[in-house]
Amino acid sequence: MTIGFRVLKRKRAVSEAIAKRFAALPVANVSDSMSRMTAGGARLTPYHRAGVRLVGPALTVKTRPGDNLMVHKAIDIAAPGDVIVVDAGGDLTNSILGDIMTTMSLKKGIAGFVINGAIRDADEIRESGLAMFAAGVSHRGPYKDGPGEINVPVAIDGMVIEPGDLIIGDGDGVLCVPFDEAETILAAAEAKQEAEKREFGHIEAGTMDRAWVDATLKAKNCEIEE
Repeated sequence: MTIGFRVLKRKRAVSEAIAKRFAALPVANVSDSMSRMTAGGARLTPYHRAGVRLVGPALTVKTRPGDNLMVHKAIDIAAPGDVIVVDAGGDLTNSILGDIMTTMSLKKGIAGFVINGAIRDADEIRESGLAMFAAGVSHRGPYKDGPGEINVPVAIDGMVIEPGDLIIGDGDGVLCVPFDEAETILAAAEAKQEAEKREFGHIEAGTMDRAWVDATLKAKNCEIEE
């Protein structure tokens, strides 16, 4: 097998039950529960209509910029509910996919895409309902020569994605939840969500305790004129 030109089998994936519970949580709360240390970068912009959420296990693709041969193969082997994560180097010269591949993916039940590269047919993709995060748009089409690899670790702006990790995305962006830590992070994020619900209740009732603001400023020796 040639390094740089191979299709591997995914050895594991987060369960559908875990994914469904994450789907009810804002990405921001999950991110906070991971100590705000992980992000795919602000360039990963949603190119789908408002309200569409992304959640599912990662099927990873590493390809040379502007080439989508391995993305086609990933669509062929993806299971329903998978999120295809493509590291195309962040280059925006040539698009990685458009509305034909989007339509194929919807037919297969693929949950969505994260493309560290460009897409095209942006209007059609937005109307399709498929979750799509990408670094940009280019009308210039892709090449189909390779090389590329499927189900290998990839990284986007320092966020490492292993095959089978959980990918979640909403209006705030994309986040990878590592497979081995998914249940721990889920428990922490659900607890944070419940705490926020209590905060909103206090805001509505006018009983929100804001003493921490002045206490923090005092601890910083902040001068406040009366």
